[in-house]
Amino acid sequence: MVNYRIGVIGHTGRGNYGHGIDTVWSHVPGCQVVAVSDPDEAGRTAAKERLKAPRAYADYRKMLNNEPLDIVAICPRWLDQHRDIVLAVAEKQLHIYMEKPFCRTLEEADQMVAACELNKVKLAIAHQTRYSPTLRVVRELIQDGLIGDVLELRGRGKEDGRGGGEDLWVLGSHIFNMMHFFGGEPTWCFARAYQDGVALRQKDVYEGNEGIGPLASNSLNATYGMQDGIHGYFASTRGAGNGARFALQIYGSKGIFDIKTGYRPLAYLLEDPNWCPGRSDKTWQRVTSRGVGKPEVSDDTSLHAGNVAACIDLLAAIKEDRQPECNMYEARTTVEMIAAVYESHRQSVPVEMPLKQRKNPLTLLKS
Repeated sequence: MVNYRIGVIGHTGRGNYGHGIDTVWSHVPGCQVVAVSDPDEAGRTAAKERLKAPRAYADYRKMLNNEPLDIVAICPRWLDQHRDIVLAVAEKQLHIYMEKPFCRTLEEADQMVAACELNKVKLAIAHQTRYSPTLRVVRELIQDGLIGDVLELRGRGKEDGRGGGEDLWVLGSHIFNMMHFFGGEPTWCFARAYQDGVALRQKDVYEGNEGIGPLASNSLNATYGMQDGIHGYFASTRGAGNGARFALQIYGSKGIFDIKTGYRPLAYLLEDPNWCPGRSDKTWQRVTSRGVGKPEVSDDTSLHAGNVAACIDLLAAIKEDRQPECNMYEARTTVEMIAAVYESHRQSVPVEMPLKQRKNPLTLLKS
């Protein structure tokens, strides 16, 4: 029985179909893709066949006008399309599952949130780690005092060829979403950004990949004040790594959690106040969705599994009239944590959050 009719929006060559945002629906009970849109003819034909969609459109606006939909999957990774698509979908009062990051600026994020609020639209964003049962286990263990008082949160990007600004946007968004989950709301940020070791200037700004908009810096670091006095840290330097440090560490007075990204992330616990296994007899223990030192219930670590969990939660949020687990407000906070890096650098001072200035700070840099 089909309860939800799904429309899929993709754009071959400009963000494509994201990380499985299009194909997940055949594995979600009660859902059926009834139409797909893609301006690229070859991509549209391939998507129609892949998704077994009865109809395909070159223009998503025509699809929204013609099809009686319930949910729209906004798939392209490129950010320059997200705001316009969300506004068009929200105007039709259709619920949304979309690729991350949310959008290019806080100004756009505010418009998207306002449109969804006005039209009572539930929007879920594809931070798959946020839906992981392992995250909830770690949070419960923290609340039980296993690592004592939480003192700080630390994260880094993949630090490959995208290190610095692009890493901040594309991979840092995962870290910030987890930081928000464990640390609560960010209240301020102090950051510095550099290009080849020199403080970032206007001449260093360029048009970023994947529709990000103005982008800059190949090295940056940021400190955040979080709720309850916890501090969060993020840094990325181009070419400094191969993804091995791409994770969030939660440092407590009695130990550490180390959590990679993904629906079933590699997560470890070190119950050592020294934070160093070489100085004690403590060793790292695996943490799974079942607890410390217990085998995982499934070996499926794919993005697909995370998408299924996110979509099932979205359906429950619609039915229960609540916000999805990872919703538009969290998505906006992630964009805010990214923007705060450049806003703090621009002003050379800590900036309070939420930010008063909602445009891309790099457009306001002085030479």
